[in-house]
Amino acid sequence: MRQINRRGFIFGSAALSVAGRAGFAAGKDGARLLIGTQTSGSSKGVYSYSFAASTGDLTALGLAAESDNPTFLALAPDGKTVLVANELDMFESKASGAVSTFTLDRSKTRLSKVNQVASGGGGTCHVAFDRTGKAAFAANYGGGSAASFAVGAGGALSPSVSFFQYSGNGPNKERQDAPHAHRVTVSPDNRFLMVNDLGLDTIHIYRLDASTAKLLPNDPVAWRSAPGAGPRALRFHPNGKVAYCVTEMASSVAVLRWDAERGSLETVQEVAMRPDGFSGVTGGDDIVIDREARFAYATDRFDDIVVTFAISPTDGKLTLLDRIPCGGKIPRHLALDPSGRWLLVANQVSDNISVLARDPKTGKLRDAGKSFPVSRPQCIVFVS
Repeated sequence: MRQINRRGFIFGSAALSVAGRAGFAAGKDGARLLIGTQTSGSSKGVYSYSFAASTGDLTALGLAAESDNPTFLALAPDGKTVLVANELDMFESKASGAVSTFTLDRSKTRLSKVNQVASGGGGTCHVAFDRTGKAAFAANYGGGSAASFAVGAGGALSPSVSFFQYSGNGPNKERQDAPHAHRVTVSPDNRFLMVNDLGLDTIHIYRLDASTAKLLPNDPVAWRSAPGAGPRALRFHPNGKVAYCVTEMASSVAVLRWDAERGSLETVQEVAMRPDGFSGVTGGDDIVIDREARFAYATDRFDDIVVTFAISPTDGKLTLLDRIPCGGKIPRHLALDPSGRWLLVANQVSDNISVLARDPKTGKLRDAGKSFPVSRPQCIVFVS
């Protein structure tokens, strides 16, 4: 079985609301987290850690669950089930990745497998629950497709309920040779699902029936970026009126106005992550928002930086404040700890989690000299 070793939300407003329902104790030591990895190196799956907010230190607790290439994780709203993207080329002798669910033992931070189903397309790189926990979604980067699944009793996944195979390409021949679905994001009111398609410069928009996990094309059917920009990541502002889209090739953040009635996105601002005149290769990657929605943090994985933005309290627009090194090579994912004092970065190529100190008042980050070894880390999720 060949595994994809290619690329790599999650702690935006949706994740923060999950954290609140799961009973996170901001500022206390002993918060637990799970780290998803690529298993092309020494990793065997998903690992559990304890985090000390007083010092910014991670303590390894061991293997939470063996799993093939579990590169993205999502915690259910009730905090009892973890959804896993198994980023594979082949699953059960078919050209497909897979999606798995696990029950979470909070006392030991261990996972017990419930079931695993085909995603319908290769390179399953992102998964998400809806806000009831009764529906789940997957984006297939290699297959250029997206799927939805019903979540039954105990967290068991159904075969796909809806499946969409995309076609076409973008103007960047090397990175947009085909559709590349990269992220699935549920709207704040749980009525719509968005699928970022890096290959087609598109965010597909669907109407969601949460009771069945069924998806239907919306009108309008999509938001479109500038040609060759490559929309990769998407986060909603906690106010539910604004979303932030990180573009990979343009390495920018598009500020989008969300119309909850029509299910439409409209560009109101685009802010470059790289300096004016920059002409090198870019790789905009991920974005997170702090609890108070005063600051946002985004990464460019080809320059190994974290960019800090101030968020306008009136219209959600961004002002770039700072750029600093991410503390490793090829940052894939970001997570703010429950205290808001630290930003954790999963660095794939340097095999480490870097922990950057954060000033909650100014939003500024600084290198705290904290780095913890993890083989091919891809995703960080706080679970308690």
